[in-house]
Amino acid sequence: MTQTLLVTSTGESTGKTAITLALGLLAKERGHDVGYMKPKGTRLQSNVGKTLDRDPMLARDLLDLDSEMHQMEPIVYSPTFVQGAIRGQEEPEALADNVREQYDAIAEGKDLVLVEGGGHYTVGGIVDLTDPQVADLLDARVLLVADYADPGDLDSVLAAADDIGARLEGVLFNRVGDSAYDELENDVVPFLESRGVPVVGIVPRVQDLAGVTVADLASELGAEIVNDAPTDAFVERFLVGAMGGDEALRYFRRTKDAAVITGGDRAEIHTAALEAPGVKCLLLTGAHRPPGAVIGKAEQKGVPVLMVSGDTLSVVERCEDVVHSGRTRDAETVERMRTLLFEHADVDSLVGDEGGGKGEGEGEA
Repeated sequence: MTQTLLVTSTGESTGKTAITLALGLLAKERGHDVGYMKPKGTRLQSNVGKTLDRDPMLARDLLDLDSEMHQMEPIVYSPTFVQGAIRGQEEPEALADNVREQYDAIAEGKDLVLVEGGGHYTVGGIVDLTDPQVADLLDARVLLVADYADPGDLDSVLAAADDIGARLEGVLFNRVGDSAYDELENDVVPFLESRGVPVVGIVPRVQDLAGVTVADLASELGAEIVNDAPTDAFVERFLVGAMGGDEALRYFRRTKDAAVITGGDRAEIHTAALEAPGVKCLLLTGAHRPPGAVIGKAEQKGVPVLMVSGDTLSVVERCEDVVHSGRTRDAETVERMRTLLFEHADVDSLVGDEGGGKGEGEGEA
């Protein structure tokens, strides 16, 4: 009997794709024949839906699948599709029938089918295909991926668990920092389990999966590196320098692993950023070359200075996209996640042990 596991999340950019594909690798290592589908393609490069979602393409390569793209991604969930659905141009029942038909084709002869949800578990509501609804349609168990920084994050976890209901296999917390790990393990997990919400793993934060190197950032943005400084540092967040020098220095000193984005003509911001140890690079916008003194000081401190065209707001948006999607989904990332799941998650409950899948009825919460 084919087992089906739908991997969903409480929000965007939780590592859901890497986790889904890593589970596929782990299942294959255990001798299972694995299928994959992402019913709602959301990572599109075109608003008209002509470009397919990149996640199924990566899955086909990494898991050595022979399914066709229209089977793995039956719905191209583009802005054009959403607008059509609002105008009554899409029939929810027909869409559900298509998803089920493609799933049946993928599942034939498989021990396990991994179904990747949308960017958030509620995506698809306008056509009655949220992730919980897809799980009902495909009779799937559900893995809920979540971030955790403080107890306030539990509101979204509990809301999602309530929507998913008895199909919830468990919650997997991903990218948990050292400062939150003990609290999560000692306080949060018992609290959730007392509320009937099982936790199947806590994956620690790993820096090279959480951020992007300065070199990769420069490459993705097409930026010019104007000084001779190492570019192997990791950037995880971006700070916009739009205040006075003294205020900027206090602001920059409170952060770490950051890139400061500001105009190339804001020398006082450049100087303040170079005094903060957590600033890993300067990203200067507007095609303004900084003063030679700034370039020299940055080189002395080992901080690369990048110049990029465009205004500050558009550069911030491009940078966020690079960190949260563009550089985090590749074969190396999935392999690292495979190791992390093996060490920190209950893989047996998710994909079955060696030589066979989960027994009928197992895994229900």
